[in-house]
Amino acid sequence: MSTSPQVSIGSWAFAFGPYEPAPWSFERVCDFAAAAGYDGVEINGFRPHPHYDDFAGGKGTEELKAEITGRGLGISAYAPSFHHVPPARVTTAAYGAEIDKARKFCEALGTGRLRVDTVMPPQEMSPEEYEDCFAQLRASWADASARCARSGVALVWEFEPGFWLNRPSEIERLAKEVGDDNFGILFDSSHAYTGGVRGARQGSPPELMPSVAAYATRLLPFIRHLHLADADGRLHDEDTSVHTPLGQGQVDFAPLLAALSPIADRLDWWCVDMCYCDRADEKAARSLDVVRSWGPVRSPSKAVAK
Repeated sequence: MSTSPQVSIGSWAFAFGPYEPAPWSFERVCDFAAAAGYDGVEINGFRPHPHYDDFAGGKGTEELKAEITGRGLGISAYAPSFHHVPPARVTTAAYGAEIDKARKFCEALGTGRLRVDTVMPPQEMSPEEYEDCFAQLRASWADASARCARSGVALVWEFEPGFWLNRPSEIERLAKEVGDDNFGILFDSSHAYTGGVRGARQGSPPELMPSVAAYATRLLPFIRHLHLADADGRLHDEDTSVHTPLGQGQVDFAPLLAALSPIADRLDWWCVDMCYCDRADEKAARSLDVVRSWGPVRSPSKAVAK
C-alpha cells in the first residue's frame, strides 16, 4: 500500500450524462488522465469502456493493462454493471457467477477493488418483502466478498440516493451484518451530501445527517474507498446526485477530511468523480488541483494541465 494516497479519475465521467451520445474512448480517457497529472484511472465497466465479458479467459487483458500502465497510470478500482443480476432479487449463486468474472478481471489487471451497488431503485415494500430482500442482499454480498478475497480484491458498496437502501441506518446495518473485513463502503461525498444531509429520495420522513463529516464519522469503521465530488443537493434526471467540481458546491471538505483522516490518509487511492458533468475534462483538471492542495496525497509526478 502507498504511504500516501494517489489520485484517480473515474472514466464514467466521459461516458455518462452529457457524454452518452458520443462517449470518449477509454484510450482517450487515459490520455487525458496522464496529461492532466492524475496517477490513475478508475475503470467504468459499461461499454464502450472495458466490460469483463469482452476479456473472457484473459483475452486482451495484458494489452489493456499495458495501455494504462504505459501512460504511467495505475488502476484504483473497477466499476462494472450488474444490472442484470440485482443482488437482492437473484440467487446468491447467480450473483456470484457474475462476481467471479469481474473479480478475475480485477485480478488480471492488478486492481484491488470491485465496486457494487444494490441496482434496485428506492421503492415501497411491505415489511416482509423488505426483510426478504435485505437478507438476500446480505447473503449475496457476503458470498461475493469471500469470492473476491480469493483474488485479493475488496468488495466496496457505493450507496446513492438513486438506489435502494439509501438511509444512514440502513447503510450502517447492512455493513455490520455482512460482517466481512473484505467488504466495505465506498464513501462518495456527493451522494453523502445529497442523500444523507438533504435526504434525497429517502421517502418521508427523511433520516437526515447534520453534515457530511458526521455521516463519515458514523460509517468510518466500514469505509474502504473514497469518491470525491462536491454537491449542491440537486438530482440528475431526478435519479441520483449531481456531482459538481470540488469547491463549487455545499460540501464542507475541511471537517469531512478531518473525519475521514483515520481511514482516508491510509488508502492507496482517492478517486475524483465528475459523473454527469459537462466539460468534465476541464472540471476534472481543476478538481485535481484542489485535491493536491489538501494533502496527504502524493505530489504530482506530471505537470497538471491548466
